[in-house]
Amino acid sequence: MTWRVIEPVDTRTDTWGIDHFTGASMTVPFTETLAVLAGLLALVAALYLTREQPALRARRWVWPAGLSVVMGAFSGVAVVTEGPLGFWHEHSARGLWGNQIWFDLLLCALAALALAVPQARAQSMRLVPWTLLVLVGGSIGLGLFVARLWYLQDREHAG
Repeated sequence: MTWRVIEPVDTRTDTWGIDHFTGASMTVPFTETLAVLAGLLALVAALYLTREQPALRARRWVWPAGLSVVMGAFSGVAVVTEGPLGFWHEHSARGLWGNQIWFDLLLCALAALALAVPQARAQSMRLVPWTLLVLVGGSIGLGLFVARLWYLQDREHAG
């Protein structure tokens, strides 16, 4: 699926499809548009989360749970359309950038686990199943892990 903007005048374009000689636009892939929108959304969310507000505390577990559901649905579409192991080719056979992205994802998951595990242990969460969910499910599993942790913490503070 692509967003049709304007037919290209020639092939001297950058990744955004802007011809630097004429200024004309070309077709921008839908997946590239999604990537840019996700990056902008992440920037807005990061800036919002850095603010100290009591309102952020109330039912905060809903956000990682909801985002995990949305990401799970998107991943389900990817699995159905491109196969269950489509991610592996992207991270193993496409060169050093694919490897770098894979390593980056693994390091982010491990860093998040290192920060969350002590808090989860204090809430008596069963760590092995949650850790396996993070390793198998990536950000979906991590989001569910954090949602459960925050739910338990909020319940403890409320009661």
